[in-house]
Amino acid sequence: MIPEQKLKQLIDRFKALEGQLADPAAMARAEFVRASKEYSDLGPVVEKAREVIKLKADLTGMEEMLADEASDKDMKELAVAEIAEAKARLEVLDKDLSILLLPKDVADEKSAILEIRAGTGGNEAALFAGDLLRMYQRYAETQSWKFEIISASAGEVGGFKEVIIAVGGKGVFAKLKYESGVHRVQRVPETESGGRIHTSAATVAVLPEAEEIDVEINEADLRIDIFRASGPGGQSVNTTDSAVRITHIPSGLVVQQQDEKSQHKNKAKAMKVLRSRLYDLERQKADAARSEVRRGQIGTGDRSERIRTYNYPERRVTDHRINLTLHKLDQIMEGGALESVIQPLIQEHQARQLAALED
Repeated sequence: MIPEQKLKQLIDRFKALEGQLADPAAMARAEFVRASKEYSDLGPVVEKAREVIKLKADLTGMEEMLADEASDKDMKELAVAEIAEAKARLEVLDKDLSILLLPKDVADEKSAILEIRAGTGGNEAALFAGDLLRMYQRYAETQSWKFEIISASAGEVGGFKEVIIAVGGKGVFAKLKYESGVHRVQRVPETESGGRIHTSAATVAVLPEAEEIDVEINEADLRIDIFRASGPGGQSVNTTDSAVRITHIPSGLVVQQQDEKSQHKNKAKAMKVLRSRLYDLERQKADAARSEVRRGQIGTGDRSERIRTYNYPERRVTDHRINLTLHKLDQIMEGGALESVIQPLIQEHQARQLAALED
Protein backbone atom coordinates (compact mmCIF):
# COMPACT_ATOMS: atom_id res chain seq x y z
CA MET A 1 0.00 0.00 0.00
CA ILE A 2 1.36 3.41 -1.00
CA PRO A 3 2.03 5.50 2.17
CA GLU A 4 -0.55 8.21 2.78
CA GLN A 5 2.23 10.73 3.37
CA LYS A 6 3.46 10.20 -0.20
CA LEU A 7 -0.07 10.70 -1.52
CA LYS A 8 -0.37 13.98 0.38
CA GLN A 9 2.96 15.14 -1.06
CA LEU A 10 1.67 14.47 -4.56
CA ILE A 11 -1.51 16.44 -3.82
CA ASP A 12 0.54 19.34 -2.44
CA ARG A 13 2.70 19.34 -5.56
CA PHE A 14 -0.44 19.36 -7.73
CA LYS A 15 -1.80 22.37 -5.83
CA ALA A 16 1.54 24.20 -6.16
CA LEU A 17 1.55 23.64 -9.93
CA GLU A 18 -2.06 24.82 -10.11
CA GLY A 19 -1.02 28.07 -8.43
CA GLN A 20 1.92 28.57 -10.79
CA LEU A 21 -0.15 27.95 -13.90
CA ALA A 22 -2.76 30.48 -12.75
CA ASP A 23 -0.21 33.20 -13.56
CA PRO A 24 1.48 32.11 -16.84
CA ALA A 25 2.89 35.60 -17.46
CA ALA A 26 5.24 35.12 -14.50
CA MET A 27 6.83 32.03 -16.09
CA ALA A 28 9.23 31.51 -18.97
CA ARG A 29 7.70 29.59 -21.89
CA ALA A 30 9.85 26.47 -21.36
CA GLU A 31 9.00 26.45 -17.64
CA PHE A 32 5.28 26.88 -18.42
CA VAL A 33 5.34 23.93 -20.87
CA ARG A 34 7.15 21.72 -18.34
CA ALA A 35 4.77 22.68 -15.50
CA SER A 36 1.71 22.14 -17.72
CA LYS A 37 2.85 18.63 -18.63
CA GLU A 38 3.61 17.73 -15.00
CA TYR A 39 0.21 19.11 -13.93
CA SER A 40 -1.54 17.09 -16.65
CA ASP A 41 0.35 13.91 -15.70
CA LEU A 42 -0.43 14.36 -11.99
CA GLY A 43 -4.17 14.93 -12.55
CA PRO A 44 -5.27 11.25 -12.69
CA VAL A 45 -2.88 10.37 -9.84
CA VAL A 46 -4.25 13.08 -7.54
CA GLU A 47 -7.85 12.13 -8.32
CA LYS A 48 -7.25 8.58 -7.08
CA ALA A 49 -5.01 9.73 -4.21
CA ARG A 50 -7.82 11.91 -2.84
CA GLU A 51 -10.25 9.00 -3.10
CA VAL A 52 -7.80 6.75 -1.20
CA ILE A 53 -7.36 9.29 1.61
CA LYS A 54 -11.14 9.78 1.98
CA LEU A 55 -11.77 6.04 1.87
CA LYS A 56 -9.14 5.40 4.56
CA ALA A 57 -10.74 8.04 6.80
CA ASP A 58 -14.18 6.46 6.26
CA LEU A 59 -12.71 3.02 6.97
CA THR A 60 -11.20 4.22 10.25
CA GLY A 61 -14.57 5.62 11.31
CA MET A 62 -16.39 2.38 10.49
CA GLU A 63 -13.80 0.27 12.36
CA GLU A 64 -14.11 2.51 15.44
CA MET A 65 -17.88 2.16 15.39
CA LEU A 66 -17.53 -1.62 15.06
CA ALA A 67 -15.23 -1.67 18.11
CA ASP A 68 -17.65 0.44 20.18
CA GLU A 69 -19.70 -1.87 22.40
CA ALA A 70 -22.48 0.72 22.59
CA SER A 71 -23.06 0.63 18.82
CA ASP A 72 -26.36 -0.74 17.51
CA LYS A 73 -26.23 -4.39 16.33
CA ASP A 74 -27.79 -3.59 12.95
CA MET A 75 -25.31 -0.74 12.44
CA LYS A 76 -22.44 -3.10 13.22
CA GLU A 77 -23.64 -5.60 10.63
CA LEU A 78 -23.88 -2.82 8.07
CA ALA A 79 -20.39 -1.63 9.02
CA VAL A 80 -18.93 -5.12 8.48
CA ALA A 81 -20.25 -5.19 4.91
CA GLU A 82 -19.09 -1.62 4.21
CA ILE A 83 -15.63 -2.33 5.65
CA ALA A 84 -15.19 -5.33 3.33
CA GLU A 85 -16.32 -3.26 0.35
CA ALA A 86 -14.00 -0.36 1.29
CA LYS A 87 -10.97 -2.67 1.65
CA ALA A 88 -11.65 -4.24 -1.74
CA ARG A 89 -11.92 -0.78 -3.31
CA LEU A 90 -8.66 0.28 -1.62
CA GLU A 91 -6.84 -2.68 -3.18
CA VAL A 92 -8.06 -1.67 -6.64
CA LEU A 93 -7.11 1.99 -6.09
CA ASP A 94 -3.67 1.03 -4.77
CA LYS A 95 -2.97 -1.04 -7.88
CA ASP A 96 -4.22 1.74 -10.15
CA LEU A 97 -2.00 4.26 -8.36
CA SER A 98 1.01 1.96 -8.53
CA ILE A 99 0.60 1.68 -12.30
CA LEU A 100 0.17 5.45 -12.67
CA LEU A 101 3.36 6.02 -10.66
CA LEU A 102 5.47 3.54 -12.66
CA PRO A 103 8.49 5.03 -14.46
CA LYS A 104 7.32 6.38 -17.79
CA ASP A 105 8.96 5.80 -21.16
CA VAL A 106 9.73 9.37 -22.24
CA ALA A 107 8.76 8.46 -25.82
CA ASP A 108 5.32 7.09 -24.94
CA GLU A 109 3.46 10.33 -25.65
CA LYS A 110 5.07 10.74 -29.06
CA SER A 111 3.75 10.04 -32.52
CA ALA A 112 5.39 7.15 -34.37
CA ILE A 113 7.08 6.13 -37.59
CA LEU A 114 5.72 2.73 -38.66
CA GLU A 115 7.79 0.65 -41.10
CA ILE A 116 6.43 -2.54 -42.69
CA ARG A 117 8.62 -4.74 -44.88
CA ALA A 118 7.78 -7.96 -46.72
CA GLY A 119 9.94 -10.83 -45.47
CA THR A 120 10.14 -14.48 -46.48
CA GLY A 121 7.39 -15.64 -48.82
CA GLY A 122 7.81 -13.61 -52.01
CA ASN A 123 4.60 -12.19 -53.45
CA GLU A 124 2.52 -13.61 -50.60
CA ALA A 125 4.70 -11.73 -48.08
CA ALA A 126 4.13 -8.47 -49.99
CA LEU A 127 0.36 -9.08 -49.95
CA PHE A 128 0.51 -9.73 -46.21
CA ALA A 129 2.48 -6.49 -45.70
CA GLY A 130 -0.43 -4.75 -47.46
CA ASP A 131 -2.89 -6.48 -45.12
CA LEU A 132 -0.93 -5.25 -42.10
CA LEU A 133 -0.90 -1.72 -43.51
CA ARG A 134 -4.71 -1.75 -43.78
CA MET A 135 -5.01 -3.22 -40.27
CA TYR A 136 -2.94 -0.40 -38.77
CA GLN A 137 -4.68 2.25 -40.85
CA ARG A 138 -8.10 1.13 -39.65
CA TYR A 139 -6.86 0.84 -36.07
CA ALA A 140 -5.53 4.40 -36.34
CA GLU A 141 -9.01 5.52 -37.42
CA THR A 142 -10.54 4.00 -34.27
CA GLN A 143 -8.00 5.99 -32.21
CA SER A 144 -8.54 9.25 -34.18
CA TRP A 145 -4.86 9.28 -35.18
CA LYS A 146 -3.45 10.86 -38.32
CA PHE A 147 -2.14 8.26 -40.80
CA GLU A 148 0.17 9.41 -43.61
CA ILE A 149 2.15 7.18 -45.97
CA ILE A 150 5.64 8.66 -46.31
CA SER A 151 6.97 6.23 -48.88
CA ALA A 152 5.90 2.95 -50.46
CA SER A 153 7.40 0.32 -52.73
CA ALA A 154 4.65 -1.76 -54.33
CA GLY A 155 4.78 -5.55 -54.69
CA GLU A 156 4.70 -7.20 -58.10
CA VAL A 157 1.18 -8.62 -57.70
CA GLY A 158 -0.12 -6.24 -55.02
CA GLY A 159 0.71 -5.33 -51.47
CA PHE A 160 4.05 -3.76 -50.60
CA LYS A 161 7.71 -4.68 -50.51
CA GLU A 162 8.16 -1.81 -48.08
CA VAL A 163 5.97 0.99 -46.74
CA ILE A 164 6.80 3.73 -44.21
CA ILE A 165 4.03 5.61 -42.43
CA ALA A 166 3.85 8.56 -40.04
CA VAL A 167 1.17 7.95 -37.40
CA GLY A 168 0.34 11.15 -35.56
CA GLY A 169 -1.43 11.65 -32.26
CA LYS A 170 -0.93 11.68 -28.51
CA GLY A 171 0.33 8.40 -27.07
CA VAL A 172 0.70 6.63 -30.44
CA PHE A 173 4.10 5.13 -29.60
CA ALA A 174 2.86 3.88 -26.21
CA LYS A 175 0.40 1.58 -27.98
CA LEU A 176 2.15 0.70 -31.23
CA LYS A 177 5.63 0.01 -29.80
CA TYR A 178 4.63 -3.59 -28.98
CA GLU A 179 4.05 -4.23 -32.71
CA SER A 180 7.78 -4.28 -33.54
CA GLY A 181 8.94 -7.71 -34.69
CA VAL A 182 8.20 -10.45 -37.20
CA HIS A 183 4.53 -11.06 -38.03
CA ARG A 184 3.91 -14.48 -39.59
CA VAL A 185 0.90 -15.45 -41.70
CA GLN A 186 -0.36 -18.96 -42.47
CA ARG A 187 -2.90 -19.20 -45.28
CA VAL A 188 -3.64 -20.65 -48.72
CA PRO A 189 -2.51 -18.18 -51.41
CA GLU A 190 -4.98 -17.39 -54.20
CA THR A 191 -2.43 -18.74 -56.69
CA GLU A 192 -2.17 -22.10 -54.86
CA SER A 193 -4.22 -24.63 -56.82
CA GLY A 194 -3.51 -27.53 -54.47
CA GLY A 195 -4.97 -25.81 -51.40
CA ARG A 196 -1.71 -26.01 -49.45
CA ILE A 197 -1.13 -23.64 -46.56
CA HIS A 198 1.89 -21.38 -47.07
CA THR A 199 3.79 -19.53 -44.37
CA SER A 200 5.21 -16.09 -45.07
CA ALA A 201 6.20 -13.10 -42.96
CA ALA A 202 6.53 -9.35 -42.73
CA THR A 203 8.67 -7.29 -40.39
CA VAL A 204 7.24 -4.32 -38.50
CA ALA A 205 9.38 -1.62 -36.90
CA VAL A 206 7.83 1.12 -34.75
CA LEU A 207 9.98 4.15 -33.95
CA PRO A 208 9.04 7.14 -31.79
CA GLU A 209 8.83 10.16 -34.07
CA ALA A 210 11.73 12.37 -33.04
CA GLU A 211 11.56 16.15 -33.04
CA GLU A 212 14.53 18.36 -33.80
CA ILE A 213 15.16 18.94 -30.09
CA ASP A 214 15.40 15.14 -29.53
CA VAL A 215 18.25 14.53 -31.95
CA GLU A 216 20.99 16.91 -33.01
CA ILE A 217 22.11 16.20 -36.57
CA ASN A 218 25.25 17.83 -37.87
CA GLU A 219 24.84 18.80 -41.53
CA ALA A 220 28.51 17.89 -42.05
CA ASP A 221 27.65 14.28 -41.16
CA LEU A 222 25.17 14.00 -44.05
CA ARG A 223 25.71 13.07 -47.66
CA ILE A 224 22.71 14.12 -49.74
CA ASP A 225 22.27 12.70 -53.24
CA ILE A 226 19.66 14.07 -55.63
CA PHE A 227 18.46 11.96 -58.56
CA ARG A 228 15.52 11.37 -60.86
CA ALA A 229 12.75 9.29 -59.35
CA SER A 230 11.76 6.09 -61.14
CA GLY A 231 8.91 3.65 -60.81
CA PRO A 232 8.76 -0.14 -61.23
CA GLY A 233 10.90 -1.41 -64.09
CA GLY A 234 12.67 1.92 -64.48
CA GLN A 235 9.50 3.75 -65.53
CA SER A 236 9.91 7.49 -65.05
CA VAL A 237 7.84 8.97 -62.26
CA ASN A 238 8.67 12.60 -63.03
CA THR A 239 11.04 14.48 -65.26
CA THR A 240 12.92 16.45 -62.61
CA ASP A 241 15.67 15.44 -60.23
CA SER A 242 13.46 15.41 -57.12
CA ALA A 243 14.30 12.11 -55.42
CA VAL A 244 16.52 12.40 -52.34
CA ARG A 245 18.88 9.94 -50.69
CA ILE A 246 20.36 10.96 -47.33
CA THR A 247 23.27 9.03 -45.81
CA HIS A 248 24.17 9.66 -42.18
CA ILE A 249 27.90 8.94 -42.37
CA PRO A 250 28.66 8.23 -38.65
CA SER A 251 25.89 5.61 -38.29
CA GLY A 252 25.71 4.39 -41.89
CA LEU A 253 21.94 4.90 -41.94
CA VAL A 254 20.49 5.58 -45.39
CA VAL A 255 17.04 7.02 -46.09
CA GLN A 256 15.63 7.47 -49.58
CA GLN A 257 12.49 9.38 -50.51
CA GLN A 258 10.97 9.88 -53.97
CA ASP A 259 7.19 9.87 -53.55
CA GLU A 260 6.81 13.66 -53.77
CA LYS A 261 7.42 15.72 -56.94
CA SER A 262 9.10 18.38 -54.83
CA GLN A 263 12.75 17.85 -53.88
CA HIS A 264 12.17 19.98 -50.77
CA LYS A 265 9.25 17.81 -49.60
CA ASN A 266 11.20 14.60 -50.25
CA LYS A 267 14.13 15.91 -48.22
CA ALA A 268 11.84 16.92 -45.33
CA LYS A 269 10.23 13.47 -45.24
CA ALA A 270 13.59 11.72 -45.45
CA MET A 271 14.93 13.84 -42.59
CA LYS A 272 11.87 12.95 -40.47
CA VAL A 273 12.57 9.23 -40.94
CA LEU A 274 16.33 9.62 -40.41
CA ARG A 275 15.81 11.63 -37.22
CA SER A 276 13.48 8.97 -35.82
CA ARG A 277 15.88 6.13 -36.71
CA LEU A 278 18.78 7.93 -35.01
CA TYR A 279 16.63 8.60 -31.95
CA ASP A 280 15.66 4.92 -31.86
CA LEU A 281 19.33 3.89 -32.07
CA GLU A 282 20.13 6.04 -29.03
CA ARG A 283 17.18 4.53 -27.13
CA GLN A 284 18.36 1.00 -27.95
CA LYS A 285 21.84 1.79 -26.65
CA ALA A 286 20.40 3.25 -23.44
CA ASP A 287 18.08 0.24 -22.94
CA ALA A 288 20.95 -2.20 -23.44
CA ALA A 289 22.90 -0.36 -20.74
CA ARG A 290 20.02 -0.66 -18.27
CA SER A 291 19.46 -4.34 -17.50
CA GLU A 292 16.30 -3.68 -15.48
CA VAL A 293 14.65 -2.06 -18.50
CA ARG A 294 15.55 -5.01 -20.70
CA ARG A 295 14.21 -7.42 -18.09
CA GLY A 296 10.89 -5.58 -18.03
CA GLN A 297 10.39 -5.73 -21.78
CA ILE A 298 7.85 -7.90 -23.53
CA GLY A 299 9.97 -10.28 -25.62
CA THR A 300 13.57 -9.50 -26.47
CA GLY A 301 12.93 -6.23 -28.27
CA ASP A 302 14.78 -7.67 -31.27
CA ARG A 303 12.99 -6.97 -34.57
CA SER A 304 14.02 -10.37 -35.87
CA GLU A 305 11.94 -11.99 -33.12
CA ARG A 306 8.74 -13.71 -34.25
CA ILE A 307 6.03 -12.07 -32.18
CA ARG A 308 2.70 -13.01 -33.75
CA THR A 309 1.07 -15.57 -36.05
CA TYR A 310 -2.07 -14.93 -38.12
CA ASN A 311 -3.59 -18.32 -39.00
CA TYR A 312 -6.33 -17.89 -41.61
CA PRO A 313 -7.64 -21.50 -41.80
CA GLU A 314 -8.27 -21.49 -38.03
CA ARG A 315 -9.28 -17.77 -37.93
CA ARG A 316 -6.93 -17.20 -35.02
CA VAL A 317 -4.23 -14.75 -34.00
CA THR A 318 -1.55 -15.83 -31.51
CA ASP A 319 0.86 -13.46 -29.80
CA HIS A 320 3.80 -15.65 -28.79
CA ARG A 321 5.26 -13.25 -26.20
CA ILE A 322 2.37 -13.67 -23.78
CA ASN A 323 0.82 -16.87 -25.17
CA LEU A 324 -2.36 -15.03 -26.11
CA THR A 325 -4.64 -16.66 -28.70
CA LEU A 326 -7.79 -14.98 -30.01
CA HIS A 327 -10.18 -16.61 -32.48
CA LYS A 328 -11.27 -13.40 -34.19
CA LEU A 329 -8.77 -12.92 -36.98
CA ASP A 330 -11.21 -11.07 -39.26
CA GLN A 331 -12.02 -8.42 -36.64
CA ILE A 332 -8.33 -7.96 -35.80
CA MET A 333 -7.32 -7.57 -39.45
CA GLU A 334 -10.10 -5.01 -39.82
CA GLY A 335 -8.38 -3.01 -37.07
CA GLY A 336 -11.33 -2.80 -34.68
CA ALA A 337 -10.22 -5.69 -32.47
CA LEU A 338 -6.47 -4.99 -32.53
CA GLU A 339 -6.94 -3.27 -29.17
CA SER A 340 -7.77 -6.69 -27.67
CA VAL A 341 -4.21 -7.76 -28.53
CA ILE A 342 -2.45 -4.52 -27.58
CA GLN A 343 -4.07 -4.05 -24.15
CA PRO A 344 -2.94 -7.45 -22.74
CA LEU A 345 0.60 -6.63 -23.90
CA ILE A 346 0.48 -3.28 -22.06
CA GLN A 347 -0.91 -4.96 -18.94
CA GLU A 348 1.78 -7.65 -19.01
CA HIS A 349 4.47 -4.98 -19.34
CA GLN A 350 3.03 -3.10 -16.35
CA ALA A 351 2.88 -6.31 -14.32
CA ARG A 352 6.55 -6.98 -15.05
CA GLN A 353 7.46 -3.43 -14.05
CA LEU A 354 5.59 -3.81 -10.75
CA ALA A 355 7.26 -7.17 -10.09
CA ALA A 356 10.68 -5.64 -10.80
CA LEU A 357 10.03 -2.89 -8.24
CA GLU A 358 9.16 -5.49 -5.60
CA ASP A 359 12.35 -7.55 -6.19
